[in-house]
Amino acid sequence: MPTHYSPLQGTNAKPKSLMRVVGQSEKIKVIVDECADELSSVNLVLKEELNSRPSQQGVEIALQKSEAIEAKVQDCADNLNLVNEDLKGEVRERQALEHELIQMKEREEAARHEALHDALTSLPNRLLFNDRLEHGLAQAKRHSWTLAVMFIDLDNFKSINDTYGHAAGDFILQTVASRLKNMTRADDTLSRHGGDEFLHLLLELKSAQAAAVFAEKIISTVGEPCVVLVNNETISYSIKLSIGIAIFPKDGETGNALIACADQAMYRAKKDKTSYAFSS
Repeated sequence: MPTHYSPLQGTNAKPKSLMRVVGQSEKIKVIVDECADELSSVNLVLKEELNSRPSQQGVEIALQKSEAIEAKVQDCADNLNLVNEDLKGEVRERQALEHELIQMKEREEAARHEALHDALTSLPNRLLFNDRLEHGLAQAKRHSWTLAVMFIDLDNFKSINDTYGHAAGDFILQTVASRLKNMTRADDTLSRHGGDEFLHLLLELKSAQAAAVFAEKIISTVGEPCVVLVNNETISYSIKLSIGIAIFPKDGETGNALIACADQAMYRAKKDKTSYAFSS
């Protein structure tokens, strides 16, 4: 048995490391048990030798020493077994703690996601959108970039709820959100502003015309027929949008100013039936 090794070594390690220590310690216990058995066999032979030749004083002394060593080895084996049981208990406790920490982290992530995302569409909510807008404005000011805020509103959405029910309305909102999300660039942000309203943040635009091209693409893609199941009846509904566009820095230099300008432009587009309109 290696004299430099301690079975307690590594007890501050992770459960996998502890299991490795337990495995090593159990191997050592097997060796110690084998030594105890071998010593017991040797002692038995010595006793038989003494019984046949009682005058051998040296053999008797050797037997006494060997029996003392056997007792110590057996004590080591028993102690090592206790250590192994303690290590296994430590592994179980640490695994339980690790599992609890993982669950806690998952709950925290879920709570954070819930606090920053819309429950129906899973899109960023106003709080997260405003945070990203402020960050985008800081970057735009630092690098003299152009960015745009789009205010997107579904036309006649109230009639959808009134005619087909709120379940159908929720399905259409989820469909709109999914189609818009599929069109959103990695660095941009799409948000559900509330009700049937969405906000879209476009970063690093080359020109205002690029925002117009994207608005037309949104109207075309989102406007494709949406199949809705209402009372076991399949209905094809074409979604129509009105979009207001505000450009930084021309239409405002703060997030609130850009959102307000985009909102006003959206109402003008809805009133004039132009599908989209710029603030200025």
